[in-house]
Amino acid sequence: LGQGHAALNREPTDLVALAREAVAGTPVRLEIADGLPQLSLDPARTRLLLGNLVDNAVRHGGKEQRPVLHLEPAAAGIALVMRDFGPGVADDALPHLAEPFYRADAARQRATGGVGPGPDPCPLVAQAHGGMLEVRNARPGLEVRVTLAG
Repeated sequence: LGQGHAALNREPTDLVALAREAVAGTPVRLEIADGLPQLSLDPARTRLLLGNLVDNAVRHGGKEQRPVLHLEPAAAGIALVMRDFGPGVADDALPHLAEPFYRADAARQRATGGVGPGPDPCPLVAQAHGGMLEVRNARPGLEVRVTLAG
């Protein structure tokens, strides 16, 4: 996706079913708006995106409150809004979260926190599907909004 040579294998996809699959066995709560359409998506890459969002919310989301994944209508498709209730990140780190190997906390080790919040492939998956990814501090926590068009 990042090099422009990976073709998408789009097909009619039930994003709700993929989201349910992604949160199964995790503490993430799923909230789904009514009447969401099927989209023409690459299911494998969409699973990667959802798995990444869920994994990072669970890993960095704190212990006091469960992360929440909302699926809601967006202007051109569906928005996935992942909200955790952890410490968030410094505001100046937000633009860098999608960079490969970026760590918001320089002391974080791979064994204790991976290589950063980890949404590295997520913006590429969103862009390849005609959407975008936005990250903001939600105080408490972090909110990642991914729109997918199809």
